[in-house]
Amino acid sequence: MLHPALWRASQLGRPGDAGLTSGFAELDAVLPGGGWPARALTELLLPHAGVGELRFVAPVLATVQARGRSVLWFDPPGEPSPWALEALGIRTRRLVVVRPKVRLEAARARERLPAADLLWALEQTLASGQAGAVLAWLPARLGADALRRLQLAAQAHDGPAFVLRDAQARLRPSVAPLRLLLGSAGADALRVHLLKRRGPPLAQPLELALPPVLTAAARARAQAGHHAGHHAGHHAGHHAGHHAGHHAAPASAGASPSAMPRASHPISGAP
Repeated sequence: MLHPALWRASQLGRPGDAGLTSGFAELDAVLPGGGWPARALTELLLPHAGVGELRFVAPVLATVQARGRSVLWFDPPGEPSPWALEALGIRTRRLVVVRPKVRLEAARARERLPAADLLWALEQTLASGQAGAVLAWLPARLGADALRRLQLAAQAHDGPAFVLRDAQARLRPSVAPLRLLLGSAGADALRVHLLKRRGPPLAQPLELALPPVLTAAARARAQAGHHAGHHAGHHAGHHAGHHAGHHAAPASAGASPSAMPRASHPISGAP
């Protein structure tokens, strides 16, 4: 028998603790331990905020809270929307949001180095072993030493620990045992590339169905608004083109993004 810390390259690793189910059977089937690992960092790499990452981790956060434990978020990109989180099964009374003393606007946050006080608080939280689950939004420019310290601290954390970073971080090595690249595959679908796991690489990405962000009625209103905008834009473009004698190009037939109904996101301010 191999030690749990060792595994054959052709097989999935066998962590000492069984993983917590992700809520997606097809994902659990390819994760060592059959779910999200405890006592280790999991990196989620995003092209931008709002691709579905919170709907992706919501099932395990709800499971952790159902066991009477708290969830801590470190420096999310916006303010949590209580009603949207509750709709995903995340109880705000067991949610703690930690902010650094100095906040930077989102455009600078992608490239900045993480605040020292935030990293210290995150490391202490993981090392304490008292939190149920941790999510930390950190920039791509995270030093190898800082990430190594977080991974060492996570070994005392009996629960999932997610580090969310910009997708450009995939080009840099990481000590995190599990790395996933997330991307949108539609309004309610997520494409998941398994970049690193304790086991053989996964050749093809997974496509997972996410909980819908709109009710049936809201979706119908959004679709009606899209069709109305398309018709109005087409009519206006034709009318303007006719009276200009076709000297100017017709207006775009589609509605502008700012005029389109937007799906509610669990963190306000994120796309």
